[in-house]
Amino acid sequence: MNSLIQELISKSPVITDGAWGTELQARGLAVGEFPDLWNLTHPELVEQVAQAYVDAGSQVILTNTFGANRLRLASDGLANKVQEINQAGVQISLKAASKAGVQVFASIGPSGKMLMNGDVTPDEMEAAFAEQATVLAKAGANALVIETMSDIEEAKLAVRAAHSTGLPVVGCMVFDSGKDKDRTMMGNTPEQAAEELAKAGADVIGANCGQGIAGFVTIAKRYRAATKLPIWIKGNAGLPKIVDGKAKYQTTPAQFAEYVPALLQAGAQFIGGCCGTNPDFIRAIRATIC
Repeated sequence: MNSLIQELISKSPVITDGAWGTELQARGLAVGEFPDLWNLTHPELVEQVAQAYVDAGSQVILTNTFGANRLRLASDGLANKVQEINQAGVQISLKAASKAGVQVFASIGPSGKMLMNGDVTPDEMEAAFAEQATVLAKAGANALVIETMSDIEEAKLAVRAAHSTGLPVVGCMVFDSGKDKDRTMMGNTPEQAAEELAKAGADVIGANCGQGIAGFVTIAKRYRAATKLPIWIKGNAGLPKIVDGKAKYQTTPAQFAEYVPALLQAGAQFIGGCCGTNPDFIRAIRATIC
């Protein structure tokens, strides 16, 4: 097991952070605006998000680099900004984390392209992930998080690219499909994800987004039965409802934290939040654990 991951889980559970996108929206990010570009245009507001999670008790925070791969950036005419956006994202989170001894796990999200539709070749996709992962590693990230993946084939390419940097890698899938919401959009089960991501080089197996925290208890149990690797869980604050044209998440921090004991019992070792969660959720998680 990677030494950093081993050190962290020796003091487990490890509290990660919450949502970034919805927190940036709360600070003025417009719907449809590219969040990662704020690393360059509004770094002080991005730093506010990172600092708020550190202050709330996160032991691991991510970076505002979820969509900063070349393929995704090209859709917004920003393909020439890969290095600049990713470097800035890591530097912002490192600045917030440095005085508190918090680890920075840099975020890598989906490419925005579909392998099955022939939008891009596997080699092109892996090259885009490798480029981003290399920049994030050189910028000083402590680890890399491949997150919000619906296609196991894309996830494997991203994990393999991240693994090539030598940094520890977290591989996370979205389980939001099927009768019990225990499958990815492409039909993959937690057991399949655990096996395939581990083969690709993941040091930690995870699930994030897609549904409220309650559904992650079963996913964690199934992961634990399928792998000995540490498990990373980041659920949403429920599913949003549109109120006055804006997405409103229904789960409160206290309601979210009620599931923490069950997640720990199920085998989760890294726990945080995804869409709709904020520093108050991290405080609630911390209060439940401590």
